Amino acid sequence: MKNDVPQAGFAPLTDRPLGKERRAVAVAELITTAALAVCTLLVAIVMSISVARANPAGTVINNEGGLFAVALLLGLIFIGMGSLTAILPRRRARTPRR
Repeated sequence: MKNDVPQAGFAPLTDRPLGKERRAVAVAELITTAALAVCTLLVAIVMSISVARANPAGTVINNEGGLFAVALLLGLIFIGMGSLTAILPRRRARTPRR
């Protein structure tokens, strides 16, 4: 079965290099990258506003303060263990001598 779409995206077809289309491809990539950046920023703003209005931390702390303290302590322990793992140098595995 013949594949009708040999390649996806902004890359040129495999049997023909880019000629005059080089600038159009670069502009399309630039527009796509800018749109992705703007959408990511917009989502971050909307989420931070909705979290600020909902105040989930205040609700959890008021109802179950002890459970929140335990969860916070466990989170800090996990962060510490991960930091130590990342900071400590790695040892090479010993190879058996002959």
